[in-house]
Amino acid sequence: MSAIQAREERIYTVLIEPHITEKATTLGDSSNQYAFKVAKDATKREIKAAVEEVFGVTVEKVTTLNVKGKVKRNFRGVTSHMKSWKKAYVRIADGEVLDYTSVVAS
Repeated sequence: MSAIQAREERIYTVLIEPHITEKATTLGDSSNQYAFKVAKDATKREIKAAVEEVFGVTVEKVTTLNVKGKVKRNFRGVTSHMKSWKKAYVRIADGEVLDYTSVVAS
């Protein structure tokens, strides 16, 4: 596999899914920011390249954060941990719209 093929394949594994919450929807409406669940080892450059490639928009800024998994109490006080994951807030250029439904899973 060549380096170009590996890079193209990596672009499609960086973004896991859009993170749609009330806060993320408000950010999208007010400041053109969108939230995504991303691979734990993804860099800001990889996230920017992936969003630009998949959605065809211009990315201005990427902010990332690691979300720690919560501790849950199960039946009879047994505790378990939810998985930790990485979240990215992506700001796109003014006048552009990011449409989740325009991307077809392949």
